[in-house]
Amino acid sequence: MSVHESEPQYLSGTPVEVVVDPSEAGWRLDQFLVFRFPQYSRAHLRRIITAGGVQVDGKGCKPAYRLKAGQRVSIFLPELPRQSPKPENIPLEILYEDEWLAVINKPAGMVVHPSRGHWSGTLASALVYHFGGKLSSLGGPTRPGVVHRLDRDTTGALLVAKHDLAHSKLAQQFHDRVVQKEYFALVVGNPDRDRDVIELPIGVHPHEREKMAIRTVTSAGRMAETFYEVLERFDGFAAVRVMPKTGRTHQIRVHLNHIGCPVLCDRHYGGRATITRSEIQRRPPAENEPPLLSRQALHAWRLRFVHPGTGEWMQVEAPIPADILAVLEELRRYRAISPAAAG
Repeated sequence: MSVHESEPQYLSGTPVEVVVDPSEAGWRLDQFLVFRFPQYSRAHLRRIITAGGVQVDGKGCKPAYRLKAGQRVSIFLPELPRQSPKPENIPLEILYEDEWLAVINKPAGMVVHPSRGHWSGTLASALVYHFGGKLSSLGGPTRPGVVHRLDRDTTGALLVAKHDLAHSKLAQQFHDRVVQKEYFALVVGNPDRDRDVIELPIGVHPHEREKMAIRTVTSAGRMAETFYEVLERFDGFAAVRVMPKTGRTHQIRVHLNHIGCPVLCDRHYGGRATITRSEIQRRPPAENEPPLLSRQALHAWRLRFVHPGTGEWMQVEAPIPADILAVLEELRRYRAISPAAAG
């Protein structure tokens, strides 16, 4: 259904009902719906509210209505265009594959599944082309085989389920926090400690809907836990290993930024989107110098999980990509810290 079609068409079909979590109490109704149904734009959802397609505890409300914990929100959700991703011949790097699952090395700049503004060029479209009907359906028609996701500019290992039994077993492992996710990141600044655990709640940013932020649990946050360990220190930068225990949106990026060490080239949380060789070498920029890195230096390095068929532990590693390695090489050459300085 087009968002430009008449409003009464929003009121057909069966409504979807969701319950307001205590962490979502105080949110505006339109903000809550955007968070729960991210495949729809805020403008689209506001039109549904205005058309009478949303009720809170059986009553119609305005978009700015502030929700209370435990309230039941029902909404008529119109069908989105392209419910199933179109197969696209996009190259995939397969790190591991058998009859149960595959592990893909997701490149930078690729959205995992279709969403507003990203209907083509997605990992889901590539999966459909390469694996055809041999993918699980539990994630819904727009997410064939997709068990979990990575941010658009985050690279690395991503699990794909070949059938529904594999999907259900893998999803349960994510739910029970059995899956061990290990990331490699380059950050700006140096953490105060060689290793530490960050335990701070994360919720939707109060003013910028595309961002997350540290929030109190009583307002809008959900508890999140991230372990990090410094692998190498440089003058003004560090290489870190990160293992998130929970899986909140943008968790690693928000937590590292909170301790004063944002992920390098993280345009949302680090305040800059690129870095050049000249900057690392502390010399004036060359004319028309291309960036050495132009996306966040965050990579899903290793995945450890129980194979859903054999019951044995597996570990799959995705090689650190060339753009991050290029920065790492420059840091080692021009920003190395001597042992005496480090001590």
